Amino acid sequence: MNRIDRPPTTTRPDEGLKSLVKVVRVLHVFSRTARALSLAEICQRTGYPRSTTHRLLSSMREAGLLDQDRNRDRYRLGLKLYELGNTVLANMDLHREARPYVEALGRLTGQVVHLAVFDGRHAVVIGKSESQIDATSGAFLESAPAHCTSVGKAILAYQPDAVLDTFLAEGLARFTDTTITDPAVLRQELELTRSRGYSIDQAEHQPGLNCVAAPIRDLSGRVFAAVSVSGAAWKTPPSDVGRVAKIVIHHADAISRALGHGA
Repeated sequence: MNRIDRPPTTTRPDEGLKSLVKVVRVLHVFSRTARALSLAEICQRTGYPRSTTHRLLSSMREAGLLDQDRNRDRYRLGLKLYELGNTVLANMDLHREARPYVEALGRLTGQVVHLAVFDGRHAVVIGKSESQIDATSGAFLESAPAHCTSVGKAILAYQPDAVLDTFLAEGLARFTDTTITDPAVLRQELELTRSRGYSIDQAEHQPGLNCVAAPIRDLSGRVFAAVSVSGAAWKTPPSDVGRVAKIVIHHADAISRALGHGA
C-alpha cells in the first residue's frame, strides 16, 4: 500500500494573532479592584467559552503571565509581567532622562510629582518623585483616566483630532462631583490647556486633590507625555496655580530638551 504524504499541520499567522489578542484581553480583565478572578469570572468578562478560556489560562500560567492561588480556583497576574514592566522602564529614554528633573521638581515644590505617558485611553504613570515611592510600591506602572487628571489632559490637549474623537467616543466616566463628563466641555478645557501651556485637575479624579501638569515633547515635537505636581487642595489654591504652573512648565521643557526636542 502506498503511503500518502500529507503536508505538516501549521498554524496560520492570523490564528496566532487571534490567540495573542485573546491573551491580551484576558490580561485586561484584571485590575486593582479585581486582583484575583475565577475561571467563571474571566469567562464572563471576556465572553470566551469555558474550554477556550481554560486552555488560555493554562498556557499563560506556564509562561508566568498568570499565577494561581493555593486552592487553584482563582487566578492573578504573574510576576513575569512585573519583570517585563521593569524592563520597559529601564529601556525608556523618558524614564531615564526625566528622573533628575522629576526629583528636582519634587524637592522644589515639596509635593508629589508624577511622570506619565499616554496609551490611547489612560495616562500611564511611569515615574514618581523618590520621596513618594515607598517600600510597598517599588518601581511600578499605574494608569489613571486621562480626561480627569492633569497629566492626562496635558497630553490629550495636543493629540490629533482623530485620536481625541476615538477617546471621547468611549465615554467619560465620573469619579467626583467635579469630573468633566461632557465631551464638549472637555474640548473647551483642552483648548484652554493649549492656550496657556498647562492643565489643571481640581479634585476631578480624587476628592481634595489638585494637580497642575505640563506637556513633554519628543524629538519630533510630538506631545507624548506629561509631568505634574499634585497636592491637597488647601496647598494649591486657585491663586497659587499660576506660580506652580510656571515651575512645572520649566521642568517639562527641560525634559523635552533632554530628549532632543529643540536641541
